[in-house]
Amino acid sequence: MNPQSGNQEPPPNGSGPTQRGHVALVGAGPGDAELLTLRGAAALAKADVVVNLREPGPELAKHREALLRHCPEDVSVIDPAECGGEMDAVAVGHAREGKRVVRLYSGDPLLGCRGADLAAACRQAGIEYEIVPGLSAATAVPAFAGVPLLPEDVSEARIVDGRDSDLDWERLAHGDASLVVMFPDAPDGADARHSGPGIERLCKTLIAAGKPASTPAAVVRMGSTTEQTTVSSTLQRLTADLKAADAKGHNVTAPALFLMGKGVTGDKEPSWFEGRPLFGWRVLVPRTREQASGLADQLRGFGAVPESVPTISVEPPRTPQQMERAVRGLVTGRYQWVAFTSVNAVKAIKERFEEYGLDARAFAGVKVAAVGEQTAAALREFGIQPDLTPPPESQSGAGLVEVWPPYDAELDPIERVLLPRADIATETLSSGLSGLGWEVDDVTAYRTVRAAPPPAPVREAIKGGGFDAVLFTSSSTVRNLVGIAGKPHNTTVIAVIGPETAKTAREFGLRVDVTAPKASVSALAEALAEYGAAQRAEAVAAGKPALKPSQKRRGRRRKTV
Repeated sequence: MNPQSGNQEPPPNGSGPTQRGHVALVGAGPGDAELLTLRGAAALAKADVVVNLREPGPELAKHREALLRHCPEDVSVIDPAECGGEMDAVAVGHAREGKRVVRLYSGDPLLGCRGADLAAACRQAGIEYEIVPGLSAATAVPAFAGVPLLPEDVSEARIVDGRDSDLDWERLAHGDASLVVMFPDAPDGADARHSGPGIERLCKTLIAAGKPASTPAAVVRMGSTTEQTTVSSTLQRLTADLKAADAKGHNVTAPALFLMGKGVTGDKEPSWFEGRPLFGWRVLVPRTREQASGLADQLRGFGAVPESVPTISVEPPRTPQQMERAVRGLVTGRYQWVAFTSVNAVKAIKERFEEYGLDARAFAGVKVAAVGEQTAAALREFGIQPDLTPPPESQSGAGLVEVWPPYDAELDPIERVLLPRADIATETLSSGLSGLGWEVDDVTAYRTVRAAPPPAPVREAIKGGGFDAVLFTSSSTVRNLVGIAGKPHNTTVIAVIGPETAKTAREFGLRVDVTAPKASVSALAEALAEYGAAQRAEAVAAGKPALKPSQKRRGRRRKTV
């Protein structure tokens, strides 16, 4: 905890400086951590204490985890279970000690939550507070389901709490107003997690109150998350359609929102959100978190849930002398070219430069080549614009050799090339450059060793079909993942970055489903998305549910092809 957040006794007689406590009531949104407002993120960034969301269940646990990434490292996080039902008192108590407290609420603090109670407690205690509005499920979830609350010719939307037993259903059923019922599965405070008597009673009550049985209605569960499921129907058919969705493996779960009105079209096509090509797919990326960050963002854009598992640990060379000579040679003009074959090679050179107080200016007069777009991007981030890259369709060492100019003694004042790379790299580039007449200094910039096995639940998910797809970005990721965690299950889609990686995957008994059209992780993610979209279209055309690979019947381990 930083010094300002420690316990402080007020000075006697009110003299001297004091640390004033503060409470922020922050709406965390309906389930997607990216829907947190900028103001909410700023409040978390300054928090000494966070009173977390109530028990989210396993589906929303990652939501809480992602929200806390906005906090300082030394923040104190209090789980609601630790408060004994006195969450407001705990928040006020920490604020009395001079701490900045954030109390998180699902959705909006004042819509469906009891934020007003904490605000009143702060006023009574003389504690400064602020209310940071959040996106409520009542308005955000219909948008994620593609349901307008005020479509043409509808000028009113009614939002009610389904747990209230005194609702006037006849009034709510009257007219064309859109109706949003929060907590419809638990009308009596029960925790009903499946389509049960809550929804059924609600539909029957509305019909009994005078609403036509043909009125469009829908239930959206786990709204705004990659577990979202929308079932659109009518008041008469909704319960049966929910049960049918459960039977088809849609895994409909709470929390839920009930929608009724003209905005519910009854269209069986998925919404813009649920219709993304990899919606809800759990995708394993066998790379370190740093390496996988850009790929993970791209996968999330396709609707997937990426999970990185390091298969390789990058370590410094056993002896630093080679790298020291290489850096000295760069500074003294020993090299005409430097060829980078990986992001790790760029990182290794950059770190060594920083140790010596050097920066990208030391590359002045040296030509730089990069084997692929990720490596080129890493160089640009370092402040270096590559002079040579292979064409998009052949981003590899061999592809770089194809475009590399032969050594010409009249045109090239220096014949030497620096090649910083991994200790286990192939000889393709080195031998190719030598064949073009260049002298190559092949330097070990970093060592790659097999990473430790992932946690047992991840290993079980890999072998048991818990992942929908695995993206292999190199032959080494295939070898190392199988070595530390076992073979992916036969239902898991195997996607590879190129022919060499595909060959290795088949050697390990894996059937390759997707091969990127060019050797880049971006193209690999796009190829997987196209595969997912084609699988969905095929299922819809056959009149079958568009199941994720992990939902399909598990059979024998896949055969190689």
